[in-house]
Order: sequence, then structure tokens, then C-alpha cells
Amino acid sequence: MKITTDHLSDLNEKQEVSYTSELQFLRNKFSNRKLSLDEIIKKLADFQVAIPSWALGAGGTRFGRFSYGGEPASLEQKLDDIGILHALTKSAGAVSLHIPWDSPGDVKAVKEIAQSHGIVFDAMNSNTFQNQPDAKKTYKFGSLSNTDKAVREYAIQHNHEVIKIGKELGSKSLTVWLADGANFPGQNNFQTALQNTEDSLNQIYGKLPQDWKMFIEYKPYEPNFYSTVIQDWGTSFMLANACGERAYTLVDLGHHLPNTNIEQIVATLMLKGKLGGFHFNDSKYGDDDVTVGSIKPYALFLIFNELVYGMENNPQNPGLSWMIDASHNTKDPLEDLIQSLEAILIAYAQALLVDQKALKEAQAENDVVRCQEILQDAYRTDVRPLLKAAREKSGAAIDPLQAYRHLGIRKNLIKERGTKTKATGL
Repeated sequence: MKITTDHLSDLNEKQEVSYTSELQFLRNKFSNRKLSLDEIIKKLADFQVAIPSWALGAGGTRFGRFSYGGEPASLEQKLDDIGILHALTKSAGAVSLHIPWDSPGDVKAVKEIAQSHGIVFDAMNSNTFQNQPDAKKTYKFGSLSNTDKAVREYAIQHNHEVIKIGKELGSKSLTVWLADGANFPGQNNFQTALQNTEDSLNQIYGKLPQDWKMFIEYKPYEPNFYSTVIQDWGTSFMLANACGERAYTLVDLGHHLPNTNIEQIVATLMLKGKLGGFHFNDSKYGDDDVTVGSIKPYALFLIFNELVYGMENNPQNPGLSWMIDASHNTKDPLEDLIQSLEAILIAYAQALLVDQKALKEAQAENDVVRCQEILQDAYRTDVRPLLKAAREKSGAAIDPLQAYRHLGIRKNLIKERGTKTKATGL
């Protein structure tokens, strides 16, 4: 189904009165500061987060997978689902494809469908962590780091093919995440594995178009549990520097050991001009990939505080690429993505409210208590009226989740596709 303004106008009319008074309260609260809420609303309206092509179906664990019904069984149907999300929120105007899970059969047709929904193609994601049915080589013992040169070349060629597909679609970036590593001590020579990876990434980078970026992702463990070749931001940063100025580190919020200070990583990378983008999710124990903001909303706010500061003060860092990377095991995937978009925008809005001038003065005076109060005053502010104003400004649903349920979107998708369909890549 396709959402139109007619679908949303009646619903928005009922919401407008209540949020207008809430918005006026915020205007009164911040009237003593040189802070333009209209400017913040515009920034929220302009903010776009890419939806990964693998997030439109029900996720799973090693032990089971439970479908919600109406899952998109093709890339075309996935684009239709993202079209629904974008119509409801006006914040999901991009898709990030995973190849070969979602290789476009008819590039022209896929581009036309995306354009009809106002969707562009964000970063392309290569897959060298799985053997495909027609695979001529195995990645069992690694891909870009493999001791076998033929396997490394096979993985490099796959990335070159992903770049080719991305050029046809209008993408401008490639994300490389490796599962390469070892489960047991002595299995790999650490230096050889790292050197092989650097050489392979350089060969991929060499095929990158001049207007493209390459994002190098890191992860401390899983699927290997003794060592991972690109295990932390420092290794990614080092490899990005070795490749060139258009290679950057990509931060996935779930790819850290418990209690890692992610906001400090963000600040460091932006200062050095090497933060390329973000994969948003949340976690309690590890790479849980649950709904953004559902576990650690204050940590998300602190991260955005550094992002906002960096976007204002680090011109050496390029514009960032934003993407949700979550697995929806027990929720309707579209509802989960709506909740994630809401959490991202809330954290962004809260960070935009931080009095940076006052914070800098308090930091200079070592007034630790005042520093905390300034941050928490912004965090404790209910910014949802700003999000509602941004959505109304953009022609979206003021309350996207309510609109999704009121319009019976999942029921319609099940009616169209049935209960047995399964999303590709899962």
C-alpha cells in the first residue's frame, strides 16, 4: 500500500491542538536564550536515516525465527515498505543495500520504485562473511585477511562488484565489515592477518570512484571469539589512514565491549576528520541489535551531544552517513523502525538544546556540578513537540506509530503478501 497525504490529514488534525500548546511551553522555556526552536525544527525535518534492506523482515536468533506475516519477499517489496516508513515519518528517505542479499535484478525498475517513494541509495554493504550457494571459494577461515591469496582476491572482487552495482544505483559509498578472526590462540598470525587486510582494503579502495567514500566497520568479537582482525576503532582508524583520505571509520553502537565510552570515540574521530557514519541500535549485553534508545537513552544523548559539537566545530570531518542496524525478533519490524527513528530524533533534538556556550564556560572553570546540570537539563526536556512540529512541516504523520496502527498497515501487508513470505537475507 502507498500512504498519501489524504491518509494522514484527518489523523494530524486531531493531534495538532495538543502538541501546539506543548510547543508553546518549550518556546516560553527557552525564550531567555538565543536559541531558535524553528531552526531546530528545520534540522529535525531535514535529518534522514537510511533503512538497511535486511531490517524489513522478522529477525531471529540461532534458535528460532518468528515471522510477523506480510514480510517483503523481494527488494522491490522492501522499497515499498521503506516508502511506507518514509511517508509516515519523512525521516527514512534512504536505503542501504546488502549485496548479494538484495542484488537488484532490474536496476532501472528498482531505481524507479525508489524514486516513486522519494528514496535514494545510501551506502552499499558487501558480504564476505557467508558462503553463497554459487561460491567458488570459502570464507570459513577469513576473507580479506585469509592466508590463501586466491580467497583474498575472490573477496576483493566481490567488493568491486558491489561498487559497480552501487554506481548504477547512484550510491556514493561502500561499507566493509569483516567477520575475519580466530576462535583459538595460535590459529592466526596477528600481524599477517592485519597486513593482508590492509593490502586487500587498499585494492578495494583503488577501485572506488573519486566521489565515493569507504567506511571501515569494527567489532570486538563475534562470530569469532578469540580475536577479530578489525576489533576496535583504533584499528579501523589506522586502516582508513592507510587507504586514503576518502576512507573513514564507521561506528556501530553495538560493536563495543560493555560500558565503552562511545562518545569519546566519536569526539576523537571527528577531531581527526575520520568519522564516516553511524549504525544505530541498542544493547544490554553485547551486539543485541535491539530498538534504538530502548536500553540506554542517556548514552545515546551523550553520543549525539558529541556529534552536534563535532558537526559545528569540526569542518575537517565530512557529512555523516546515518543508518539503523537492528534485528526485530519479537516486534513488527516497521513498528520497531518507527520507534528507532523516534529515539534517534529525540536524542538529536535534546543535543541541539544543550547550552554549549554555558557548558564551555563551566568546563573552563572546572565546575563539574554545573556541567552535569547543563547536560541533564537538555536531556530531561520533553522534545517530542519539536519532532511533531518537524513532521507536520514535512507532511508526515504527527504520530507515525499511531497512524501505522490506525491505517492497519500490517494487516494490509499480510493481505497482499500472505503469512508465509520471508524477507531476503534473513
